[in-house]
Amino acid sequence: MCGIVGLFSKSTGVEERLGEHLGTMLGQMSDRGPDSAGVAIYRDPAPPGATKVSLYSHDAHEDWGRVRDGLARAFGGDPEPAIRASHAVFVVDADAPAAQAWLREHHPELRIMSAGERIEIYKEMGLPTDFVQRFSLGDIHGSHALGHTRMATESRVTTEHSHPFSTGLDLCLVHNGSLSNHNRLRMELRREGIEFQTDNDTEVAAGYLTWKLREGLSLEEALEGCLEDLDGFYTFAVGTADGFAVLRDPIACKPAVMAETDDWVAMASEYRAIAVLPGADTATVWEPEPAKVYSWERERV
Repeated sequence: MCGIVGLFSKSTGVEERLGEHLGTMLGQMSDRGPDSAGVAIYRDPAPPGATKVSLYSHDAHEDWGRVRDGLARAFGGDPEPAIRASHAVFVVDADAPAAQAWLREHHPELRIMSAGERIEIYKEMGLPTDFVQRFSLGDIHGSHALGHTRMATESRVTTEHSHPFSTGLDLCLVHNGSLSNHNRLRMELRREGIEFQTDNDTEVAAGYLTWKLREGLSLEEALEGCLEDLDGFYTFAVGTADGFAVLRDPIACKPAVMAETDDWVAMASEYRAIAVLPGADTATVWEPEPAKVYSWERERV
């Protein structure tokens, strides 16, 4: 089944409690996806010329200090990691291609979950309620975020196969549904230079959007391309540095609900994940139409 949640802050009060609200929403979706959970949170932009990188380690005793020291020798600065459970976020004094290339060469045992200016990705196997506690989501602030609870259908249960998937800078995707043409499309996208780390169908959808954006399309145009090029059933929620977007397949096979107040915009697979938000009782609530892109962005300062 899988569960999706998304929250876009329109006020300082919601931004300061974004992680707390997101964790509560994820808890409501636990029974839709008990295999694993993950979040993409947008916050604390890296300085100009620097890159924020989210890393995952299989080793519970990972020495993140050695990664920090190597990055400092290679690029300068003081890239002190922000550690949450099995993940660490580094701000590296280099552009994203250089930082990622160095990490892949010198630390192939680590998995790069995301890179960009604002994005941080955390995901792990196990019950979503346990994930929320383990990663201390309650103390995270941010401008907007997406979350996912997974019931595996297209690939095995691992941390790497959990959502969100990020294949481009500050871009991520979470998905409820399944794609039937992902193997063929993955081969085509690889010929276009898109890299994949798993055999998960959702990562192919993320790669497709990365490719379309690289070709100069807007996010709305790239999502509209999904309607023609992706076969299967889906509700997508896509995160960018400035906001998020939602798309359902042409027959709206997978559930979704959206709501908006003066303080936030939210989406979820079921209304119960929105009902826990402050002010939900007075929100404008609607079911997103099939094959229609909905998007929200914050203003750049």
